[in-house]
Order: sequence, then C-alpha cells, then structure tokens
Amino acid sequence: MAKAKVRKGMPSVALTKAEFVRRIGERFADPAFESLQPEIARIIATAWDGYHAYRKSPRTRRAGPRFIDPDFDLSIDWLNARDAVAHAERKQRSTAAKSRILLVNGSSRSDQTCPGEMSKSFRLVEMARRLIERERGFETEVLDLSLLASEYGRQILPCKACVSTAMPLCHWPCSCYPNHAMGQVNDWMAEIYPKWAAAHGVMIVTPVNWYQAPSGLKAMMDRLVCADGGNPDPTTTGGKDPSKAKKIELAGWDYPRHLAGRAFSVVVHGDAAGVETLRRILADWLTDIGLIGAGHAAQLDRYIGYYRPYATSHDDLDRDRALQAEVRNAARALVQAVRLMRRGKLAQPDARLDEPRAK
Repeated sequence: MAKAKVRKGMPSVALTKAEFVRRIGERFADPAFESLQPEIARIIATAWDGYHAYRKSPRTRRAGPRFIDPDFDLSIDWLNARDAVAHAERKQRSTAAKSRILLVNGSSRSDQTCPGEMSKSFRLVEMARRLIERERGFETEVLDLSLLASEYGRQILPCKACVSTAMPLCHWPCSCYPNHAMGQVNDWMAEIYPKWAAAHGVMIVTPVNWYQAPSGLKAMMDRLVCADGGNPDPTTTGGKDPSKAKKIELAGWDYPRHLAGRAFSVVVHGDAAGVETLRRILADWLTDIGLIGAGHAAQLDRYIGYYRPYATSHDDLDRDRALQAEVRNAARALVQAVRLMRRGKLAQPDARLDEPRAK
C-alpha cells in the first residue's frame, strides 16, 4: 500500500502575547467596561494561557465501547453534537414520525438589522411553509440563515478543508469546532447538522449574490462536506492526526453518505443575472451528496423585477402571481416526493452501485 507524506511548510500563525491581548481586548472597547478592567485583565490572562497551551477541547471524556478506541479522550462538545445527530437520525427513520421538511432561507437580508427590510427569500419560504403545514402528516422547520447577520453570536465558522488532507480526517459531525483555545466557539453548525438529519425533505430558497450563493449559505454548504463521506469515529484518526487519516483512506474508505435518500427542492431568484447557474450548482451539490430531486417543478430559477430598481423589488414580487404559484408548486412537488419516499416508492436508482471513483 502506498504511503502518503504529510506536507508542511506554511508560515506560523502564532500570535505574540501583546497581539493576542490587543485582539481580545477589542471585544471590550465599549466605555461601559472601563470599571471592569482588572477583572477583564484576569480573564484575558486565562484566555492567553489556554491559547498558548492550545487547549482546544478542555472538557473530554473516555470514548467508550461505541468507538474503535474506547480509551481515547473525546471532546464532550463533539459527543453532545454526535448524540443530537443520532437522535435526529432515529426520529427521521421512525415510521411513526411526521414527514419533516427543512426550509432554508439562504438570504442574509433582514429587517432586524441594517438593511431595514425583509428579504424576498423569506417571503417565499413563508409561502412554502404555509402550504406544507396544511398537508396532513407534515411539519416544517425553518432554518433562517439571515440570523448570521442579525442575531448576536450566530456564526458558521469556516470549513478547514480536512477532506483535502484525507477523507477520514473529516468527522461526522464536524469536530474542528468548538476550538476553545482559539476562541472559535458558538458554531451554529452543531445545531444545523441535526436539522438536516431529521428532515425527510429539504427546500432551499435563495437569491443570487454576485453569481453565487450568499455567504451564509455557502458557509453551510462547505461545512456539510462531512455529511458526504465523513468519518463517524474520530478515535480511528487519533482525533486530528493526518498521518493516520491518510493511512485509513489509502487502505480503502467507503465514503458514507449520511444524508442520502432525502428529497430536495431548490428555488433561486435574482434581478439581473446568475439564477440558472446557481440553481444548477445547488441541484448538483444536493444530488452529489445523495439527495433525490423532487422533479422538474421542484427546481426553479426566476427573475423578480428584471433590471428594475431594488427599491421596488417587493412590489414586483407582489405582482408576480405566476412566480408565487411556481414556488408553491415546488413545495407541492417536494411533499409528493417525500410521500413516495416514505412509502418505499421513490428511491435513488443508483444507490446500490459500486462507484469506481468514489469521492
């Protein structure tokens, strides 16, 4: 078996203590903190110690018998995230559970922050939600990615591209965060993974931002890479040991698709360009991770107020009754696909094929 070398050579990113103190101190720039400077100084000193010693996961416990290496110490944060995903997966597989549709608002715009106006994507999600919830046996969950811009502490931290080192180094769910040593905490993905796992169908509604997905949606997509081939057992790679991960991949990795078999619908809208390209990107991505398209009507790309002023775009949506009907049809198609799927009448035709070049 071939042996792969772990390549090193990028410059150090370690901060000096002075720079670390300056950066963390910026969080307390409000004059209201001035009377608390002695307490803040002690907190910063403790944070520096955690950074310098690199205590990524300060709270751990023994992995236990469910893992290949039961004596390996796993992050309690990760174990809690794993348990939440496992609970969602069991609920999704239960024949007694209602059919669940995850509705994703991909827009960053919100009337709760400086844009001062709601997004058209949010309105379209609400149209779909109301229709789906009238269907017997169905429930919805809305994942509103505009909260990344409008709600305190909401963030999706960037994907570190562990997959490109070796697929087994990418864990399901992601174990890169939280990283307490680096202050990389409050990662929303720990809550988002179970939302996807619990869904029988997913409907993404999004605008085009400069020919691409909005930044929050793209961040979520990148972090969902672990759903397609991710390693459910970090003890096999000793946590994040790239040498171990490379060895496992070269010995043969099965690329488990953790979200495969769910149905999907995509609605992309824009005002001047790029809707067809983004709709194809999203549909290709969802298909690639094993989701099943709900038909032609479930994949929609349309312009709202084509080359008209931004200021009147909501008025243009009000007038475009055909688009509203098409969005509702996209939701109806997804409902029907989920019904068929749960009756065993809709399956991925190529699900049992061996991939000669799995990735």
